[in-house]
Amino acid sequence: MEAEGLDWLLVPLHQLVSWGAAAAMVFGGVVPYVPQYRDIRRTQNADGFSTYVCLVLLVANILRILFWFGRRFESPLLWQSAIMILTMLLMLKLCTEVRVANELNARRRSFAAADSKDEEVKVASRRSFLDFDPHHFWQWSSFSDYVQCVLAFTGVAGYITYLSIDSTLFVETLGFLAVLTEAMLGVPQLYRNHRHQSTEGMSIKMVLMWTSGDAFKTAYFLLKGAPLQFSVCGLLQVLVDLAILGQAYAFARHPQKPALHAVHPAGTKAL
Repeated sequence: MEAEGLDWLLVPLHQLVSWGAAAAMVFGGVVPYVPQYRDIRRTQNADGFSTYVCLVLLVANILRILFWFGRRFESPLLWQSAIMILTMLLMLKLCTEVRVANELNARRRSFAAADSKDEEVKVASRRSFLDFDPHHFWQWSSFSDYVQCVLAFTGVAGYITYLSIDSTLFVETLGFLAVLTEAMLGVPQLYRNHRHQSTEGMSIKMVLMWTSGDAFKTAYFLLKGAPLQFSVCGLLQVLVDLAILGQAYAFARHPQKPALHAVHPAGTKAL
């Protein structure tokens, strides 16, 4: 009788917790990029954020959505991918606008200095996706070029998926590539820290947010019975995050002498 009497409270509470977990799953992945977006807008400087993080996440989430057509998984994971794609496009738009504006200002200063010295200044050419120049890949001058690239990749990947959707091997491989791409997001940052023997310019708060978010995401995968690829690569993400935190701790205890070289932007993961 007591158990039945508590059902009226436990059932809606369980549903509320389930909804909260789903909402956290959908929107939690984009939270670390909110302060990054605000910082770039405030400082009008995107050097601390590599647009390659957008490339990696766009590829990973497009592949995940295509994987859903071959093997249905939890709806919050599908919506998470859609939200992340929109977020990365917004980040790309802001970074492109800021970078182009800064390049234009630098060019104007160069022209002003050249006029005073009667020197000639070489004007940088516009970089476009349709130039198909590998040296300028993902370093284009207009946001529309990034959109064209994303649409082209989606179209090609979607067509291949349509042709191979009946192949279990293809579908499972597609799912593995989707989550593995996202799991490798922190590896360039890990390598950069090791190469410079420093985590200077890296936000510890961001890494803590990644770690907590990846841990929650992995637990969600395990509890909801998501495809095995999701759980394995989620665990890999947590390990990479912990390794980066370990670097931060180690380099803080044994700081290196500052080297006389140009400052590099933060690694592939948003910092």
